[in-house]
Amino acid sequence: MGFAKYGEDIISRYVADNYRGRAAEADAPPPVSLPKLGSPMNKLKEFTVPTARPLPVIILADVSGSMKADGKIQSLNQATKEMLESFRDEDDLRAEIHVTVITFGAAGAQVHLPLVAASVAKWSDLPAAGKTPMGAAFAAAKALLDDRDVVPSRAYRPTIVLVSDGEPTDEWEAPLGELLASERGGKAFRMALGIGADAKPEVLAAFLHDPEARVFRAEEARKIREFFRFVTMSVTSRSRSANPNAAAAVAPEEDWDL
Repeated sequence: MGFAKYGEDIISRYVADNYRGRAAEADAPPPVSLPKLGSPMNKLKEFTVPTARPLPVIILADVSGSMKADGKIQSLNQATKEMLESFRDEDDLRAEIHVTVITFGAAGAQVHLPLVAASVAKWSDLPAAGKTPMGAAFAAAKALLDDRDVVPSRAYRPTIVLVSDGEPTDEWEAPLGELLASERGGKAFRMALGIGADAKPEVLAAFLHDPEARVFRAEEARKIREFFRFVTMSVTSRSRSANPNAAAAVAPEEDWDL
């Protein structure tokens, strides 16, 4: 084989190899660009789990000496305990029920149960003694609602429940006016129960500050527990609703005296 023929073979093989290489490259899948370390694709998507907003329930409880009679204080203790137990069973991502009990009696207005989630509330029975300083209880409720460290701005509208078996023995109109004029006190859902014949419906009506709102009365101690069951249904209905800031459409289990 001459030199010319040898050169032709070399060139042919080079051309053939170069052609096959280019063909292989053409058939190969395109290169994959890996994300750089630290890029968003290399991280899990950030997300936040929504936390339930507090739904405050404030109980203003008369623990004056007259509550000792006819089993009233025992019924109030049992009713409050049952309410807390019912609230503990509520588990909603939207609202978390928080409860506080402010008493008014011999020691003035006292926070018997600090505002805490019902799921962790520790109950101790209420004693009964002394007079009926209801005005001091209104002032204590306003102070609590005004404290953003206790009731954060994200909290839902509170429910305030007033339970009393007598007439206030202190100045109550001015503290009540301040409570109703406050941002949260004025917007709160308010419920009232008068126990026995000595309860003053006009005072309870002033607390409700709504001509269409109902003042409940309990002539017997057992009615206290029924009233608290109604309170429980109203609050839990709100906590489960799409809009816990709206009023719950819950009717009492039976007819009540007005």
